[in-house]
Amino acid sequence: MVDCLDDTSFPYRLRHFPDWQYLLREVYNLYRFSSAGGSSQIRSHQKEVRHRLSRLLNNDPPMKQIQASEKPVCAHLSRALDSGRSYSTAPLARVIERIRDQLYWEFGYEKMSPGLSDKFAFSEFMGPKGPIVSEELILGLVLFAPGTTYPTHNHQDISESYFCLSGAISENDVGVYAPGSLILNPPEHPHRITTSDQEPSLLAYAWVGSPEKLVNPKMAFIRQRSK
Repeated sequence: MVDCLDDTSFPYRLRHFPDWQYLLREVYNLYRFSSAGGSSQIRSHQKEVRHRLSRLLNNDPPMKQIQASEKPVCAHLSRALDSGRSYSTAPLARVIERIRDQLYWEFGYEKMSPGLSDKFAFSEFMGPKGPIVSEELILGLVLFAPGTTYPTHNHQDISESYFCLSGAISENDVGVYAPGSLILNPPEHPHRITTSDQEPSLLAYAWVGSPEKLVNPKMAFIRQRSK
């Protein structure tokens, strides 16, 4: 990505980076054409994500220089993207492949289990921190290695949705979500994620909340009582 002069001047806009434009358009299409399964709550969330994303696309948001980086789990990214080309989410997987060397992968939050350091990372591609700058919607990717358990947590004052792009995951041990599935976690909803033993899982996520909450999102981990 072309270097910006500094974090406040933003001489470059989204239109200067067509692959990133295509990335947002494919995310928009997921939220436009995916089924809500008859759920009015999910339908309302899909509409809200589309509304915010459409407004951002029309305003040609600024692009902020982010230094690309990887985490150990990125060794599974090629496999996850290869698998993602076999499903309805293939257009998004192909765009991710084109920008993968520009992504900044992060690991963890405060009090995160050290055992996850080789099994999990996320890459935010739109939000207050950039690289696509937005104060009203956060979009990103989560990559899990095979056999991962992400501990129970919730998001304070933020609605979160996941699209499964490849692999398979379970949330709270009550269902299995294959590629193309959408999961909605309302604010303060506790959820725990597990992945299959043999394949990595790649998810696209959206966080919806107020600008005040998105600029400093809070996640609370919840200790499970022993039975």
